[in-house]
Amino acid sequence: MSYMALYRKFRPDEFEDVKGQDAIVKTLKNQIKADRIGHAYLFCGTRGTGKTTVAKIFAKAVNCEHPVDGSPCGECSMCKAISAGNSMNVIEIDAASNNGVDNIREIREEVAYRPTEGRYKVYIIDEVHMLSIGAFNALLKTLEEPPEYVIFILATTEAHKIPITILSRCQRYDFKRISIDTIAGRLRELINKEGWDVEDKAVRYLARMADGSMRDSLSLLDQCAAFYIGEKLTYDHVLEVLGAVDTEVFSKLLRRLLDMDVHAVIETVEELTMQGRELSQLAADFTWYLRNLLLVRCSDDMEDVLDVSTENLARLKEEAQMIDNDTLIRYIRVFSDLTNQLKFATQKRVLLEVALIKLCKPAMETSQDALLDRIRAVEKRLDEGVVVANAPVAAYQMPASDTSAAQEKKPELPKALNEDVKAVAADFRMIANDASPMLRNFLKRARLSAGEGNRLMIVLPDEMSADMVGSDAHKAEIKELISEKIGKDVEIDVRHVEEGHRFEDQFVDIESLIHMDITVEDE
Repeated sequence: MSYMALYRKFRPDEFEDVKGQDAIVKTLKNQIKADRIGHAYLFCGTRGTGKTTVAKIFAKAVNCEHPVDGSPCGECSMCKAISAGNSMNVIEIDAASNNGVDNIREIREEVAYRPTEGRYKVYIIDEVHMLSIGAFNALLKTLEEPPEYVIFILATTEAHKIPITILSRCQRYDFKRISIDTIAGRLRELINKEGWDVEDKAVRYLARMADGSMRDSLSLLDQCAAFYIGEKLTYDHVLEVLGAVDTEVFSKLLRRLLDMDVHAVIETVEELTMQGRELSQLAADFTWYLRNLLLVRCSDDMEDVLDVSTENLARLKEEAQMIDNDTLIRYIRVFSDLTNQLKFATQKRVLLEVALIKLCKPAMETSQDALLDRIRAVEKRLDEGVVVANAPVAAYQMPASDTSAAQEKKPELPKALNEDVKAVAADFRMIANDASPMLRNFLKRARLSAGEGNRLMIVLPDEMSADMVGSDAHKAEIKELISEKIGKDVEIDVRHVEEGHRFEDQFVDIESLIHMDITVEDE
């Protein structure tokens, strides 16, 4: 016999086996016991929460010859026929592939005939929101006044797409997400039945990864168990199979972000990529880690909500003292946006690295929470005794008197430009074209000015670009290109335009002045 997936093998056959939907189960059982069965039901909720399963159990219970406390006995001929899928009383329809008017008209014709055995004909229409408008309209009259022996059960994950005229004719039951404890308990029960050896920590992680879906948790367990057949399934094995990351890595990544160490952060991404970790999952899990950190900062009594080990909780409490709420909320915002972008991205690593660099370099953003992060960085450097030179200044509205004073103060040109600087400025674009590809792209956006001691000043539009061009390797490459062009060594400085300012407010554009002189001489 071929292998059967766990979620099919262990699909509940009676109401008592349904986990996490106690209120719905109790209501349906009471209706069956009191013989107050409705004619139309709407089961809605996220995937894997038991909608179709409960619909099938309900269909068996209303037709069962000997129901036990509102639940099907599982022994009578009707229960066995429905379980085997051989009963003509239970008709399952997939609205995703049968969504036309003609499909619904067939149902309208069929409901005219009484069931040959049992009490009720039960139509289970899955993913009902996929029906066309015409199909909904065709269903409307039948749904409103069906024969007394017909029950409709409509199941959907997107109830908002169903017309209000349909909703108003149904008893609506919202299936909630199943808790981590409930899923973990069910997984442990099934693992024991299968005789597998699975670590408790691995079971808890699978339960959390399922995001409230029992079916997803069983599929994940199936996947991990298949990879380690005959071996003990550990927490590390689960992380490896799912391409996920341990919380220790998140702790290390967070601390490097707080240090604003771009090199160390990118190194971490490199390590995770080489290990084959799924970057979308990394972003989602890190967002969850930041959420836990925020909860720890906001309250001292979060042990039950967080669902983390004592060791991890102690580490979270330690890190909560290292970060303020504004910074933490900014991190969560950036990673929440990133998680949505990664779903459809082809260059996932690039997007992840850009997001991490944004967190390390708040000057790249102009939002209010990024501004607060920049101030925090400056304060930290001052506390460490580091002189903050050319610190980015936040853009804000200055008083009128200060504004006029700032406008009056303009950058001044040195009295005499060095001939070597003039020669480089005149041919800088040709020099830049000979640079390596990455450096050439940055230099296309650069402008030239004169620094102290007649040094050539290369000005970039932002701090990140200036950091890249100002690296020792790139400065050496630029000096070598200049030397090859004019036959002399020229000292260079690399600066950037401060945020909230224009180039002309801080620097003199010597390139345009020199080209103007050349034009005048030609005339």
